[in-house]
Formats: sequence, structure tokens, C-alpha cells
Amino acid sequence: MFRVVIPARFDSVRLPGKVLLLLAGKPMLQWVYERARASSAQEVLIATDDARIADAAHGFGAKVAMTASTHPSGTDRIAQVASDRCWSDDDIVVNVQADEPLIPSSLIDQAARVLATHPQADIATLATPIASQLEFLDPNVVKVVVDIGGRALYFSRAGVPFRRDPVLTSGASQAAAPAARRHVGIYAYRVAALKLLTVLPPSFLESCEKLEQLRALENALRIQVASACEAPGPDVNSAADLAHVLSLIGPR
Repeated sequence: MFRVVIPARFDSVRLPGKVLLLLAGKPMLQWVYERARASSAQEVLIATDDARIADAAHGFGAKVAMTASTHPSGTDRIAQVASDRCWSDDDIVVNVQADEPLIPSSLIDQAARVLATHPQADIATLATPIASQLEFLDPNVVKVVVDIGGRALYFSRAGVPFRRDPVLTSGASQAAAPAARRHVGIYAYRVAALKLLTVLPPSFLESCEKLEQLRALENALRIQVASACEAPGPDVNSAADLAHVLSLIGPR
């Protein structure tokens, strides 16, 4: 059993109000909510501090948890929801991003299942193979390296792991290494870990890479990583991203 919380804010530097922009007649947030509702979650909540988002969410039948406007991240917003609702420390919560309208429901279920089946883990997340050298070197593509048991060793915007020796196979590249994996930004948390994360100060590596999950690793929290059972849908950060998603949805 697990819950889903979708943290949603109105402000966005590159695409203001993006979670309420219409995709084939429905707000983007509704697409995300419906994908989450199609998972096995016992409950799906939208967490926001904005009345416009709350009104829209109520309009399509979603449960809404109002949170403080001072939260620096979606993780903090979800932690408030867990605290306000007195969820047990052992409960599992999946953080689904509000700007991923085509996220497969199967990935939501998988993230929760990975955490449930690894009792020593505090957090679970997913990864996919690196598709190209360009993707491997792109700082907007977050890479993850794991140990033999699938626990995260490091997340980075840099190309990791880096081969010291030249690749001799014709046409091969740094990205050809099986260990080169792209992080999929979905997280399942135990509530205890979620609460701990949000009271810890930002860590050094987190500040360097601008990756919140490094705070967990620097504080010895265990992150279990599994290969995504399905390709994730694209997220929406710009007008071009929005157009791309619309092309995938097609006419309705």
C-alpha cells in the first residue's frame, strides 16, 4: 500500500503557470493526476499553496492538501502533508512531478514496489540506459551510478562513470558502458526518511550539482535504484516541451 502526492506550484521561471496549461482540453495537472489515479495507490493528493491550482484540482475531482508557501522544494511540500496527516514513519509515499503529463502509471507502481521489497532502503527511484553520447554529456541529463546491489553510489550532471582507457570497439563511446544510466525523476520515500531529509541542511555536493538526492546520500540514507519497466514520458519545462507533448497526445 502506498500513497501518491503531486506537489504543484504555479510559479515557473521558463513557463509560468505551466501545470494549468491546457493539453487537449485538460490542464496538465489533470493529466498527471489521472495517470497517478490509474496506479495502485490507495490515495492520490495534490499538494499546493496556490488557490488557482487548488480550484482547478477540485474542478476535476482531485483531493487537495494546502501547504505553506515557503517550501523550497516539492519534497518539503510532501513532508508537510505527511506530517499534517500523521502518516506512519513506515508508510510509503511516491512523489510524482506535476509537469510529467505522460508518466506511465506502471512507473509509479514500480517505484513503490521497489521500496516495499527492499526493507533496508529509505528511498527508491528508477533509471534507464543512456541512449547516446550526446545524452551522456548533457548536464541536463542526470546520471546515476549504483553498486552491485542496486544502491545508488552517486548522482551527477557530469558523464559518469568515465572510462579512463580508450574505447577500442569501433563506434563505441563512453555512453556504451552498461553502468551509464539516466536517472528517472520519480521517488518513493518512507515517511521517516522524507521527514529527516527536510530538516537536514543543504549538503555540499547537493549545492555543487543542484541535485537534492545528493543530500540523502551525503547523510547516509540508502537509495535503491531499479531499471524502469517502461520508458518515462517527457517532462514539460518550456514551450517547445509543451508542443512536443501535444504532438504525442495527438488530436482528441
